[in-house]
Amino acid sequence: MCASLLAPPAGWAHTEPYTPAPVIALPSLGDSSAQALSPAAERKLGDRIMRSILGDPAVIDDPLVLEYIDQVWQRLLQAARQRGEITSELDQVLAWDAFLVKDRSVNAFALPGGYIGVHLGLLAVTRTPDELASVLAHELSHVTQRHIARMIGQQSRTSWIGIASLLLGVLAASANPAAAQALIYGGQAAAIQGQLNFSRDMEREADRVGFGLLAEAGFRDSGMALMFETLQQASRLNDDGSFPYLRTHPLTTERIGEARARLGASAWNTRAALRPDASEQWAWHVLMAARARVLMDTRSVALESLGNLRPPADASPLDAIATHYTRAVTWQRSNGHGRAAQALSEARSLLPQLPAGQQALAQRVLLISAIEGQLLAQQHDAAAASLRELMGPGRPSVVKLSARPELIYSSRLALALPPSSERNAAWSDAAARLQTHLSVHPHDSTAWSLLASLWQQLGQPIRAVRAEAEAAAAEGDLPGAIDRAEGGRRRFRQPDAAAIVELSVLDARLKDWQRQLREDMREDSGR
Repeated sequence: MCASLLAPPAGWAHTEPYTPAPVIALPSLGDSSAQALSPAAERKLGDRIMRSILGDPAVIDDPLVLEYIDQVWQRLLQAARQRGEITSELDQVLAWDAFLVKDRSVNAFALPGGYIGVHLGLLAVTRTPDELASVLAHELSHVTQRHIARMIGQQSRTSWIGIASLLLGVLAASANPAAAQALIYGGQAAAIQGQLNFSRDMEREADRVGFGLLAEAGFRDSGMALMFETLQQASRLNDDGSFPYLRTHPLTTERIGEARARLGASAWNTRAALRPDASEQWAWHVLMAARARVLMDTRSVALESLGNLRPPADASPLDAIATHYTRAVTWQRSNGHGRAAQALSEARSLLPQLPAGQQALAQRVLLISAIEGQLLAQQHDAAAASLRELMGPGRPSVVKLSARPELIYSSRLALALPPSSERNAAWSDAAARLQTHLSVHPHDSTAWSLLASLWQQLGQPIRAVRAEAEAAAAEGDLPGAIDRAEGGRRRFRQPDAAAIVELSVLDARLKDWQRQLREDMREDSGR
């Protein structure tokens, strides 16, 4: 973002002393509108919406970026629990899941049921982890304060499909504006738009509660004011529809003033808010923001300039590494694998210049990205060597063998290995670790898909069918899950003793999916 965006908005230097706006009471959680949508009903609605949008190609799974977003999200969730904003009932019922949207617009949004969507464009534009955390804290507060439940409860006749059609339209907007408009106006746009646009009172409450979460979660509480300023300045210079967060979350001088006032008298300092530190968190954010700038728009016209970036002479070691990393990820997506490897090599040469707290994190990110690039280039021997470096005795201290990026890329590598005496052992090891992961994260469709391929290679066809069905269900495709499960039942009509247990599990899951599909169809027909 250009340097002019860092300047305070015009008029701040000579304004009168700020007086906070009076607190306006929101409807109590005991009123009729809140009672119309219980936490369980909200979760059910959220699950229904997620099944509708998970199949959209704009919803992506990038293991590295998603891990970073989830780490910020989990810190905020823990802070909300400690502060009592997530009650035991909400904690047990709602999903509390964040997902990625491949879109260059600066946006994030809360859905019913505790689901949070994060656009890659938001991560790309933020310069500090505190800015990103402030947006997620704001959206989390909409959930914890039951804003979504209150709004939906006020319109009892509104169905899930109206909300889903609007959200699908938002996802499609950047790729095909005409199709997006058709999706939006094909649903109950007027009623839903009125519900998803939070009132100013709700926005103020989400600001206030979200601000309280930042310091509790270990982030700078200046992040919210900095994010508001960044977005306001950006919208003035780029009023081309790329900043929908400004439209769904109105940024006024009053709200920026409130964010500053919460910091205390004379506490605001833009330069201090942007000052980097030597933490692992800072390095993680800088590298993932660089990655997001590439992934949010992989058209050749968008990638052309990123592949030729060079760090300025006065760049810090971390900023120089981030620039080389941007080039590497760009060339990996442009089939320039030699150039990508060279850019990663230049980045790794600067690692010794980083503070100790950042060096291991950056080394891990670069190694995982090297494995990713080598797999894309079908350089399997090189990928195996990189994996040994990543996970061997001298591995970076931040590496965890059970961490999702290592798990996903090592499983992909195992499936790509040429015939050898070690290949079956690699398949078995990857399958065992995926099973452990899925016992805790049963909705990970990528992990289920990899496990299905591994079971097929290991000669476990019933397990492979079950994993394929689970992957389809995790992607929101209940008919596809049912088809795979029923096909498996027909295929194995006379199972041996070892297969009976697997088929009983498949039967139980099949009944769950059939019941859910019947409920969805009843809701559709009852509109």
